[in-house]
Amino acid sequence: QVQLVESGGGLVQAGGSLRLSCAASGPIFRINVMGWYRQAPGKERELVARIFSSGTTNYTDSVKGRFTISRDNAKNTVYLQMNSLKPEDTAVYYCNAWLAKSDASRMYNFYWGQGTQVTVSS
Repeated sequence: QVQLVESGGGLVQAGGSLRLSCAASGPIFRINVMGWYRQAPGKERELVARIFSSGTTNYTDSVKGRFTISRDNAKNTVYLQMNSLKPEDTAVYYCNAWLAKSDASRMYNFYWGQGTQVTVSS
């Protein structure tokens, strides 16, 4: 089955940096979009950044200039480099992929990782 496994979360002081990784594995035919979402306590899950197979990227306004999303298509892995972290970046970060499995249907579906906690102290 398809799995997305995240790593790289943790505790960091304001102004610090973290790098998140997410590797997709299993019977994958093609990955169109990979991205990162986050959910803070009491808030809805929001898109942080996403990257298309073409290399096109989108960022939510609050992280522009601080976060960089990148992707290694050969490894089915997406990264999120987070610099100049702020306490308001504290959340559980979830990896997401819009992909087609390598079965007869080739249907695209969303898949989610289990989440990794990022805590930024002031």
